[in-house]
Amino acid sequence: MAKQELNSVPQRLDALRARMREEGVDAYLVLTDDFHASEYVDDYFKCRGWISGFHGSAGTLVVTAEEAGLWTDGRYFLAAAEQLKGSGIALQKMGEPGVPAIPDYLKQVLPEGGCLGYDGRTVSDAYARNLKKVLGDKAVRFVETLDLIGELWEDRPAFPAHPIWELDEVYAGKSRADKLKELRAAMAESGADFHLLASLDDLAWLYNLRGSDVAYSPVFMAYSLISATEAVLYAAPEAISQELLSRLNADGVSLRPYLQVYEDLKTLPADSKLLLSRAKTNVALIVAAGERVRLIDKVNPTTPAKAVKNPVEMQNVRLAHVQDGVAVTKLIYWVREQERAGTLARGEVTELDVSDTLLGFRKERTHFLDQSFSPIVAAGEHGAIVHYGADEESNIPVKMDSFLLVDTGGQYYEGTTDITRTIAVGNLSEEQKRHYTAVLRGHLDLAAATYKQGCTGVNLDVLARMPLWELGLDYNHGTGHGVGYLLNVHEGPQGFRLKDVGNGAALQEGMLTSNEPGLYLAGDYGIRIENLMLCVKGKQTDYGQFMGFEMVTMAPYERRAILPEMLTEREIEQLNAYHATVYERLSPYMSEQEKLWLREETAPIVK
Repeated sequence: MAKQELNSVPQRLDALRARMREEGVDAYLVLTDDFHASEYVDDYFKCRGWISGFHGSAGTLVVTAEEAGLWTDGRYFLAAAEQLKGSGIALQKMGEPGVPAIPDYLKQVLPEGGCLGYDGRTVSDAYARNLKKVLGDKAVRFVETLDLIGELWEDRPAFPAHPIWELDEVYAGKSRADKLKELRAAMAESGADFHLLASLDDLAWLYNLRGSDVAYSPVFMAYSLISATEAVLYAAPEAISQELLSRLNADGVSLRPYLQVYEDLKTLPADSKLLLSRAKTNVALIVAAGERVRLIDKVNPTTPAKAVKNPVEMQNVRLAHVQDGVAVTKLIYWVREQERAGTLARGEVTELDVSDTLLGFRKERTHFLDQSFSPIVAAGEHGAIVHYGADEESNIPVKMDSFLLVDTGGQYYEGTTDITRTIAVGNLSEEQKRHYTAVLRGHLDLAAATYKQGCTGVNLDVLARMPLWELGLDYNHGTGHGVGYLLNVHEGPQGFRLKDVGNGAALQEGMLTSNEPGLYLAGDYGIRIENLMLCVKGKQTDYGQFMGFEMVTMAPYERRAILPEMLTEREIEQLNAYHATVYERLSPYMSEQEKLWLREETAPIVK
């Protein structure tokens, strides 16, 4: 069908159904992911948006000969309803009564022995296996290498292939050659002949390379296949300079085209053992490897190695957080100045104004490269929306007598930051102060934890919640996540959660993890306080090695929202010591006026 005939969603669906008939496909699945399940998706991969007209960040389209449905979550119910008007696609509101899960829907609509198709490069192996489990008794045939949208989308944006650059060892702390040597030792221990890496953060870390193919994450589109004697990097040749390629070659790394990995997997020796993490590998790669090879499904050896920052990285992380803390603290001072000038009371400062101002302060800092995620700047009731992101439609003025929640982060040569400060605007009620202080207490109590080596975040999560539980309150998200080094801001395997949902790794010296309890009152306000913490060794006794945390985030808490009488003596001592450190490390970067204000903000608190 000619390009001019595909200007509307109904025309595109008609063209898709025509191709489905040609391929003998009864239902076709279009997910949101790229080929690596990245948190942010480049325009090239937005097939679901092109075919459906719905452009939210989460959603799955199912198309059959007779009907089409778009599954998305509560964040997008209103937007999806508007964007799908006249498309012929029914909105399926996930989690609502009477709305089936996608596998159950497919079980209803697919005929016995029918065919389900999708581009397996965008489908996780786990998702595909669940589909096969649910549809198993209907003898459904799966076609997992069918990119029908790619065939139809003639003006598709270019594949992301931005320049790849090398992270100097002064920042990485360990050479590429040493990392490959350690990886091969882990492969030998697992009895693997080959190792397939498909997760972009693991690849970037292993090769000391960075890029900009994924928004906010300095990674690049690539795969890698490693053996005892070879290391092949599959990436866009035009993204790597000849000079960098020479250095890679010197370390025994060769370059092949990005998609060549799918063909190379088909030629692996029969009965060879291929180590990979199914959780980090798309199903098309599994299909390409076929049944000739024996899969060893384990966590990528690079994942735990990457999570434990080496001494150079640990010291760099401390430096990055001073620079980032300067930017955030200047933002807090700027908000105070706006309040004093009356611009907040007049509604002249919006959420986007705050976001832009903070980005400006970050751009002034040494070695700042980019934001580490889409900023959350939420005024008043928007603060109760945990993953709120202001845009031109939702943007509102900062509200008086309430909270302004600012959850943002930066990418620096010295590391990745993630910080949340909840700023008081105007006069707060006693209840608002009580809620803020309870969240702060949980934040401080987790940071002060002493625990045995081998404990996980699941063992410690309760410390952050206890002060809220005492008030009959809680929050419905994890307390913390791992953070990469100039990589993904959300990066395991560790984390703080009530239940082990894949964040149950033991905490080890050098792990960088967020500490971010919160409280969210729908329609009113939200509170979250977040610092990043390095896991460090404590004392060793006859009972074993004890561990603790070092706060690396540097910015003052909201003094006017703290009720000292609610704090224990230990918490007051801890708070005052932290604030003294904040002043010591940040004041050299402040103007005289900012320095005077910061001294007041960090002065000791007494009951």
